[in-house]
Amino acid sequence: MWRRGKKRGDREAAGSRGAGSDTGPASKRMKDSTDDFDGIVVGELGNNRRVSVRSWQGKVVVDIREFYVKDGKTLPGKKGISLPMDQWKILREHVDEIDKLVKENS
Repeated sequence: MWRRGKKRGDREAAGSRGAGSDTGPASKRMKDSTDDFDGIVVGELGNNRRVSVRSWQGKVVVDIREFYVKDGKTLPGKKGISLPMDQWKILREHVDEIDKLVKENS
């Protein structure tokens, strides 16, 4: 089998993973709901959907997302959209047009 980079023994000798660490490669840490979602919930849309405002990667976003319950915790799902402020402003500017089209097609 092919291996890329340095061999395991070379990394341990260099001390890149700390002294006395024999645990193999670092595993991915499961994110807590507080790590991934620390927003202010603006509203519940029903069917486990929420609108919230939160900070993500240092930027404020409007997040419309489905949530699911796992082990008694409510966690954000993959289905959803996070709108940065420039896209949120564009959407807000077109709300009247969207409302008019919804009424026409209802």
